[in-house]
Amino acid sequence: MLMLCAGILCLAGSQTALRGKLIQREGKRAALELTAGKLVALDGDQETVGVLNDKRIRGAELEVTGHFTAPDEFRIDPYTSKGAMFLHKNGKKYTISYWCPVCSIRTYTPGKCMCCQQETNLDLQEVQP
Repeated sequence: MLMLCAGILCLAGSQTALRGKLIQREGKRAALELTAGKLVALDGDQETVGVLNDKRIRGAELEVTGHFTAPDEFRIDPYTSKGAMFLHKNGKKYTISYWCPVCSIRTYTPGKCMCCQQETNLDLQEVQP
């Protein structure tokens, strides 16, 4: 019995990838809608949560890497990790970042530029195969 429990805990913490539609609900954590309408609540570091709450990507198809913390909860690897979060659009895969066209500063979470305080632009970069 002890071995079975240890195996389940090990599996629960193992890294996996999910892909689905980003759902943003008022007053609730962002979620991925998987096949058959199943919702999996998403969590992650501050940068990841900032991206997940960016209204400009509401409804987008996301691919995230991390691990399940419960059957319906998924923690995304740190946003600055390679391969933690991608957006899929028109059959292409993109990284998500933010760009200030005034100061030429890239950030990894939406918000104001640290220099000029203008709102940063969503900047999707196509991942080359």
